[in-house]
Amino acid sequence: SFAYFTIKDRLPQILTRVIDTLHRHKNEFFEEHGEKGVEAEKRAISFLSKLRNELQTDKPVTPLEDELPDAALWNQYLDYQRNLSNGNGGPSWFQSPWLYVECYMYRRIHAALAQNPPIDNFDVFKEGKAQNFFESQEAVIALCTYFQELLKNIKDLDEKQLQEELFKLLQVSLWGNKCDLSFSAGEDSSQKSSPLQSLENMIPYILVNDMEKLWSLLVNAKKRNTEKSNVRVDIILDNAGFELVSDLVLADFLLSSKLADEVHFHGKSIPWYVSDTTKHDFNWTIKQLQSANHMWMSRCGINWEGNLKKGVWVYHDHMFWTLPHDFSSMAEVAPDLYADLQKSNLLLFKGDLNYRKLTGDRKWEYTVPFHQALNRFHPAPLCSLRTLKSDTQAGLKPGQGEQIQASEPEWMVNGKYGVVQFDAAL
Repeated sequence: SFAYFTIKDRLPQILTRVIDTLHRHKNEFFEEHGEKGVEAEKRAISFLSKLRNELQTDKPVTPLEDELPDAALWNQYLDYQRNLSNGNGGPSWFQSPWLYVECYMYRRIHAALAQNPPIDNFDVFKEGKAQNFFESQEAVIALCTYFQELLKNIKDLDEKQLQEELFKLLQVSLWGNKCDLSFSAGEDSSQKSSPLQSLENMIPYILVNDMEKLWSLLVNAKKRNTEKSNVRVDIILDNAGFELVSDLVLADFLLSSKLADEVHFHGKSIPWYVSDTTKHDFNWTIKQLQSANHMWMSRCGINWEGNLKKGVWVYHDHMFWTLPHDFSSMAEVAPDLYADLQKSNLLLFKGDLNYRKLTGDRKWEYTVPFHQALNRFHPAPLCSLRTLKSDTQAGLKPGQGEQIQASEPEWMVNGKYGVVQFDAAL
């Protein structure tokens, strides 16, 4: 299965890159922290080498031994997986759900650093994320320029034109999801050219296109909205780099067009899946844009910093996003987060990992309704913007999946197809 090759080939590659990254920073650790830094680096590397060996030789998954706040929840989840296996031996790297062991690997990478001060705050994926941002410079400039030109006459746009612009920026945000470093095992995956030019040609590759439903939801929320309550949109972020910029542009458009009054962003509290957005990445990206020597890029950065200061943009991270649980258990495991999401008018879930957690990462029949695959996770109306990089997909029309499968066996995993898939949460 695709899962098997991911665990067998891709994850060891990612671990090897992490170890190399630590090696390369040895001098920097020495300069900053002296011998303590070098000792910590050695310990972290030996921890990661042991992890790589466990993975490659299909050892049992072991409980976490660190004292981090989420360790107890992880270890409870391991017990749950052991109970599922009905005495057929405990979970091991190749005999466990893919989603679980993949998340577990990233959590162990985090532990390797977190347990080894003074390098405990070092993000082993930071360089890759920064490189992806700089290599996507042309696309970022094109997008910021387009958006700033759009803002000049946004007040004069009629409803039809506003809708067209929303659909454009939703598509840019959707295809921005191709820039995923865990998928390419850290190889270059930047967005080189302007994403706006190819949108027309990409429409046939959107397998479920519920953009009209998003539009009606936002327009109706606006109409129903009284002075008292704000229209709130939440974006559950995926990758840093170009994808994050495309999400920020979409968020700015929602405010500037008055389709929303506030946007809440949800990122990861620890480095995750190579290129996932942390608070540092979020702030760093806005700072980079602000200080860019391109007029429209810096204008975007300055405005976005302003949105954060005014409180119309809010950034959150929550431990739940980096647990192995799928979202159907959020209400039970993280009731505070679930309650917060219930305040939203629309939740936009970016990317493949979020889709896998929305649908429990199961091998659904293609025609099973998306609503059913969500397994009672309905805090608010939600939409997944996702390019397909793993073999789970629900909510297709009869025959649609089989038809593509016949001509393109890799369609579910090559990132060429996407969905804008909506659930009204009723």
